[in-house]
Amino acid sequence: MTDQKTPRSLPLSEAITIAAQAVSEVMSGRSLTEVLDQLEAHERPIVQSLSFDALRKWVRSHEFIKQFIPKTPPLEVDHLLSVAIALFLQDPAESKGYPAHTIVDQAVKACGEYDETMYAKGLVNAVLRKVSLVVQPPEGEKHFPPDPIPMYVPAWWRANLKRNYSKAWQSILFQQAKRAPLILRVNQKQYTREQYRSLLSEAGISSKPIDTLAGVQLPAALLLPEAVPVSDLPGFYTGAVSVQDAGAQLAAILLNPQAGELVLDACAAPGGKTAHLLELADCSMRALELDGERIGKIGGNLDRLRLQSDKVRVLRGDASKAAWWDGVLFDKILLDAPCSASGIVSRHPDISFLRREADIRALQERQRAILNQAWKMLQVEGTLLYVTCSIFPEEGEEQAFWFAEQHSNAVRLAAPGQILPGELNDGFYYALFKKNGP
Repeated sequence: MTDQKTPRSLPLSEAITIAAQAVSEVMSGRSLTEVLDQLEAHERPIVQSLSFDALRKWVRSHEFIKQFIPKTPPLEVDHLLSVAIALFLQDPAESKGYPAHTIVDQAVKACGEYDETMYAKGLVNAVLRKVSLVVQPPEGEKHFPPDPIPMYVPAWWRANLKRNYSKAWQSILFQQAKRAPLILRVNQKQYTREQYRSLLSEAGISSKPIDTLAGVQLPAALLLPEAVPVSDLPGFYTGAVSVQDAGAQLAAILLNPQAGELVLDACAAPGGKTAHLLELADCSMRALELDGERIGKIGGNLDRLRLQSDKVRVLRGDASKAAWWDGVLFDKILLDAPCSASGIVSRHPDISFLRREADIRALQERQRAILNQAWKMLQVEGTLLYVTCSIFPEEGEEQAFWFAEQHSNAVRLAAPGQILPGELNDGFYYALFKKNGP
């Protein structure tokens, strides 16, 4: 998921109101993706942008709230202020932003559009005027220093990063507090990367190739320095291109499917990696997903990319069990395991608010159950790629080490291992195993 640069299709006051309500949903434990999916098409871009930024700037905005409101305000007011204050804190490189007086005016108006905040117009007006003088002081006066660590993560999360990345933990949090870049994967069944770059250029959209990541060639990856709506991408609705992080594009390339092979994509929704595998080879594909609501997205992606065929089957089932399986062994298995998603916070800033420390152990157990079951379904000489979008070693290297110890017939092949979040990629873990005997 990539948020565009401050779209303005909805009046700002309404967008602030809806974004504040979305933040409230996250604080009650609901996924922001689910909340945004329920919005009207014209509402989603700006609400997504505002709610994402509110979560990214949470630490700094709440320093201001505590500074200017001695008594903790009701949650509805707190969340509205967090959305509005984040507008003052936007990086000019990420957004043209709004004038200070517009932010104040529209936030006060937003108070009147929601019964629970109607009484707080005066408070919101006073606080935001004070914030504006600190963040955007008159010319010649000192600006407030940049955030030390603007990204909110719970104490256990920060401790994990400090313990495992003593020299890099701060840079990880800085990187994840930024808006994620818009990266494309060209469908090479339709265009080469250079052919598609020409189409982008004709449409007035600049792009840069991403040639390698972690020592792996990426023949289809493109970075758009200026994010645009997917509707502006040439051929998007006829399958010419997909939005996919550079780190995620490694999966299909590392698994290296070949024509005629039977391939399983376990835990496949929303289908980006399934599609990439089919773009690379004319293989027989089984895309497995347990979540009934997400399984439809796999078919939708394959339809758009024109990859549906009688060789492709989308199945509903639990990857940790064999009930769905017909007993035919797979040549290759992609296991993109359920995980904390700690590596993709820049695209999903609600994750650090939703995760609990106890989740990690539960996820480890599920990952191991799926690994064990998938291994039983793999041909001798077949390969299994274990993937997580996590930066916690408990879900990465520790799991790969455990698996190799448990299975004497598992030979570990070359793979990048842990990839930390960077300018061009989210955080991922990759381990590749060959089945050397029954």
